[in-house]
Amino acid sequence: MRRSLSLLSFALALALGLTAPAAWAATSLTVYTSLEADQLKAYKEAFEAAHPEVEIRWVRDSTGVITARLLAEKAAPNADVVMGVAATSLMLLDQEGLLDGYAPAGLDKVKPALRDGRPQPHWIGMDVLSSALCVNRTEREKRGLAVPARWSDLTDPAWKGQITMPNPASSGTGFLMVSAWLQMMGEEKGWAFMDALDRNIASYTHSGSKPCKQAATGEFAIGLSFEYRAAKLIDQGAPIELVLPAEGLGWDMEAVAIVKGTAKLDAAHTLLDWAATPEANALYARSFAIVARPEVQPQHNHIPADLETRLTRQDFAWAAANRDRILTEWSRRYDAKSEAK
Repeated sequence: MRRSLSLLSFALALALGLTAPAAWAATSLTVYTSLEADQLKAYKEAFEAAHPEVEIRWVRDSTGVITARLLAEKAAPNADVVMGVAATSLMLLDQEGLLDGYAPAGLDKVKPALRDGRPQPHWIGMDVLSSALCVNRTEREKRGLAVPARWSDLTDPAWKGQITMPNPASSGTGFLMVSAWLQMMGEEKGWAFMDALDRNIASYTHSGSKPCKQAATGEFAIGLSFEYRAAKLIDQGAPIELVLPAEGLGWDMEAVAIVKGTAKLDAAHTLLDWAATPEANALYARSFAIVARPEVQPQHNHIPADLETRLTRQDFAWAAANRDRILTEWSRRYDAKSEAK
């Protein structure tokens, strides 16, 4: 009898030993993202420290690529969550029935303008990025030119071949600019402005950051980009001036959403709960001057405190509904100057 009990105990111990690692393994969550590469590590480490039961597996690319990939995978999604992608892209995905509704803990503390208004929102904003000019001071002074103060100043022939901007088909930063110009100026004048701007464009990049980096190195005099990248490069000693054009700034939100049909719904809910916390917003605030939680007050040396008042009024639903039409027209007119992918 004692021998039988010993054998039974050994068998149970062996079984437990074989199954314990599986029981304790973290759930791996596939998260499609367009977050900047230098943000991914900090977000992953903070989330996994708070929730060791879930592991983030990032799949990163530009906004346009991530959006196209999710649409292509509509019948059999590979992602569980999409995070740090423009809200206008998430609205498009939602129109295609790709997102699941969820009200994370603390939703009532999120700024109403930075979330889907439904009781079970299909996307939650994280932070705001706005358009900005990165102007290389050395190159500008060498040409004896004044700091461009308005969008219209970029059409001055003196800047011919000295400006780069993101391709709106691949970059969320590029799309927020184009959408804002069409809404601020009206479509006829907006396309006329872009025709004039195109005459001075050297290249359209597939990254929202790249034009600012090109201006920082002096490869081109002006890069159309977003304010976070400009401020960070200035902190690193780049000889650039951050310019916020007087007519108003195009903007969009980085947002987070659950991909409908995920088999890891509990883990996805955990990530969205965390994304809406003050702790997560404090991480966003390291990069952005406007975040979703009003009690988190970012402070950035090179970004004016009144940035929110400079944002142009935008109809994001219109931008999402007209995205394909806008990009088709933009590509027809200007794609010849896009850099190779």
